[in-house]
Amino acid sequence: MKRTIITTADGSRTLAIEDWNEHYHSTHGAVNEAFHVFIDHGLAVCAQKEVSILEVGFGTGLNALITMHEAKKRNQSIAYTGVEAYPVSLDEVDQLNYVDELDVPHLRTAYLKMHQCPWGVEVPLTPGFTLVKQKKDFDQISDQGAFDLIYFDAFGPRVQPELWTFSIFSKMFNALRSKGVLVTYSAKGSVRRALQEVGFSVERLPGPPGKREMLRGRKSQ
Repeated sequence: MKRTIITTADGSRTLAIEDWNEHYHSTHGAVNEAFHVFIDHGLAVCAQKEVSILEVGFGTGLNALITMHEAKKRNQSIAYTGVEAYPVSLDEVDQLNYVDELDVPHLRTAYLKMHQCPWGVEVPLTPGFTLVKQKKDFDQISDQGAFDLIYFDAFGPRVQPELWTFSIFSKMFNALRSKGVLVTYSAKGSVRRALQEVGFSVERLPGPPGKREMLRGRKSQ
C-alpha cells in the first residue's frame, strides 16, 4: 500500500494512499480538521480534569499531538490510547510538519517519542499526558467502560465500510463510560444510523473546512 506525503490547504502535511484515493487527513487542512472535529467538538465537551481518550486510527499522531497541547492549556490530565493496525514509518513522520505548523517546538521530542515508543506499554510523554499504543485491528477492541472520549478517525466508509458498522460501533459504545462521547468527521447517513442503532444519541454538527457536517454521539447511561 503506497503512501505519499502531500501538503493540505492550511499548509500542514498528510499522507495519501494513491491506490484508494484516500488521505489520512482532510486535504482542506489537516490541522484545521483535527482541531474542529476532535478538540472543538470532542475534548472541549469534557469538563473533567482527568480524561481517558481512545483514538481509533492513531495514524500520524496529529490528533494526539494537538490533544497534548490543548489539554495542558485546559489544565487537563490525559490518558491516551491509540489503536492502529498499520503504523506509519519514522521516515514518514520525519516529513510531517505538525510541530512547526502548530508552533509547539517544545513538543517535538514528545511527538517523536510517541512514534518511537514500544507498543502495548504506557509511556509518559509530558507531565499529565500518557500514551498507550495498541497495534491491532479495530474489531479486536474489547474495552468495557474505560474511556470518556473516543476519536473515531478510521479511513472513510467509501474505502473501508466494514469499519463503520453496527458491530464496530457496538464496541465503541461498550468502551465508553456513562456520559461518554464519540466524535467523527463522517456524517454519512449509514454511519449516523449505525450509531443510533447501538444506543448513541447523535448530533449532526457543522463540519470542518470542506465538509458540511460531522457527527457526535453521546452515551446517555
